Amino acid sequence: MNAGDLTDFSPGFGNQHSSEAVPGALPLGRNSPQRAPLGLYAEQLSGSAFTEPRATNRRSWLYRIRPSAAHPPYHRVANGALRGAPFEETEPDPNRMRWDPLPEPPPGTDFVAGLWTLGGNGDARRRTGMAVHLYRANSPMTDRVFGDADGELLFVPERGSVSLCTEFGRLVAAPGEVALIPRGVRFRVELPDGSARGYLCENYGEPLDLPELGPIGANGLAAARDFLVPAAAYEDDTGPVEVITKFGGNLWAATYDHSPLDVVAWHGNHVPYLYDLRRFNVLGSISFDHPDPSIFTVLTAPSVDFVVFAPRWLVGEDTFRPPYFHRNVMSEYMGLIEGAYDAKAGGFVPGGGSLHNMMSAHGPDRETFLRASTAELKPQKADEGLAFMFETRWPVTLTAQALNSEHRQRGYDDVWQGLQRNFLV
Repeated sequence: MNAGDLTDFSPGFGNQHSSEAVPGALPLGRNSPQRAPLGLYAEQLSGSAFTEPRATNRRSWLYRIRPSAAHPPYHRVANGALRGAPFEETEPDPNRMRWDPLPEPPPGTDFVAGLWTLGGNGDARRRTGMAVHLYRANSPMTDRVFGDADGELLFVPERGSVSLCTEFGRLVAAPGEVALIPRGVRFRVELPDGSARGYLCENYGEPLDLPELGPIGANGLAAARDFLVPAAAYEDDTGPVEVITKFGGNLWAATYDHSPLDVVAWHGNHVPYLYDLRRFNVLGSISFDHPDPSIFTVLTAPSVDFVVFAPRWLVGEDTFRPPYFHRNVMSEYMGLIEGAYDAKAGGFVPGGGSLHNMMSAHGPDRETFLRASTAELKPQKADEGLAFMFETRWPVTLTAQALNSEHRQRGYDDVWQGLQRNFLV
């Protein structure tokens, strides 16, 4: 991709950003002049309705070598292990579930071929709900480009970096970072480390946003200035390129005679971004009791919240410090990026995941409960792992492949066995 410096980023969340890979490519004072600079085509990409309030209106103007309209018809292609909402292969299940990491893919598996859907809710065609996917790849996307018309995609790398070559420029996300590709934006996934594995949240509804801070005040949690938007970079390549789009839950493809990543300049706020989870300003109790996990929210939307359990100090007095036993109206899919999770002594490993659906009882396993109930309560640094949650207000319905997979842990309920009656009366 051609740009002056791929390390240049524009900081800020929700800003009106602008970037040009060639000086003079971005028109001034208007969006669609009679003749766009440098013989480019002006094109608006809308991520929200035209009449959305200014605060939530998402759109960008792209100045490209060829218009997106110049393409042949799309045709249906096989979905592989990718699924879309509505999820109707199985019934909503109240049982607690946990999975080991996905098996390694066959050689030559790129990002699209390696997508695997665990489940979700809502309906992509009505732009409500979300889906939980996992990705695994050992081959870069060669002469292939992907875009998702159904929703935005939040990448959570767990092993290996992903280089996301987008219409807006390049983002490289490593484990410990997250990257978001907005609805409809096309991209290619390359593999700087030769292979990659991670989690993917597909949000069908309103875009993810920073949570309101309320009584917290002006500072805390994720800072807007720590989100990085890429510098413009473009490809002026000819030759066959397979462009795959996810539309209505299925995959469609067309063969272009040029790369669609040919945007020379752009401006707007419907943009990809990168965020380093190590910059999350964790807040917590400095007196007693473990706060609700909402205090760890990085990004929020009506369909899904993204929550991170980052390194932090635990100082609560007379407090059971791991997450307490609970039943939630929300459904929680949890993944582990590195290390160990403080509420589970074993069985929950990086690349794996657990699902605690709406109102299913869960909490620390027996070993964790016994240890935390008798621990000396001195200041403790919880820095042995990095975990996250996709939290949604609707039940997550599993795909058949997730329910029946060999890497699902059939004995997950056993972690709560042996929690004996301690009643003293």
